[in-house]
Amino acid sequence: MISIFSISALILAYLCGSIPTAVWIGQAFYGIDVREYGSGNAGATNTFRVLGKKAGMAVMTIDIAKGYTATKLAYFIGLSVTGPHNSSQFVNYELALGVTAVMGHLFPIFAGFRGGKGVATLFGMILAVNLPAAMLCVLVFVVILLVTKYVSLSSICAGFTFPLGIVFVLHSTIKSEVLYSMCVCILILVTHQKNLERLLKGKESKVYLFKRNQR
Repeated sequence: MISIFSISALILAYLCGSIPTAVWIGQAFYGIDVREYGSGNAGATNTFRVLGKKAGMAVMTIDIAKGYTATKLAYFIGLSVTGPHNSSQFVNYELALGVTAVMGHLFPIFAGFRGGKGVATLFGMILAVNLPAAMLCVLVFVVILLVTKYVSLSSICAGFTFPLGIVFVLHSTIKSEVLYSMCVCILILVTHQKNLERLLKGKESKVYLFKRNQR
């Protein structure tokens, strides 16, 4: 059912996702537009590379919060529209709001529609919809990052873990959730094409969690 509340929630979700955290923090505190350096993406990973850990952590935290907050807007639409909170219809609304926020991050209206790759915002969405799946993705991400030092490879592996975890570990019966998990995997592959090329050529930049970054 379409209502003024659901439409308003979608608009708010997009605007929330459109907050260009990396751009605003870079410009406000460092006088730098991160999109002009490193990989050229307005996301947490490039912020880590260009501005260091402190800025990178701030961007990552806020970007995750964007996805989580936007997804949770489903609770304000109203049960008469979404159905019970444990219903597949409610999950569908959560997914729609989360995807809208991710689109906002990819194409932010507040930053000339030049955004990041949406991994942190996607994670915030997953965190809001399915906490166990999110924790499984975090585990895989951290392990791969510690072993390889590649954030992009860690993100891709975590993306593949999501649908596998939903289907084979958590045994979700909500079709839209399963379909969404597969779409997440595809989206991460699409947004990381250049990273994959650099990985294959051995030219991808590494991130050392326990070593001070150099600008």
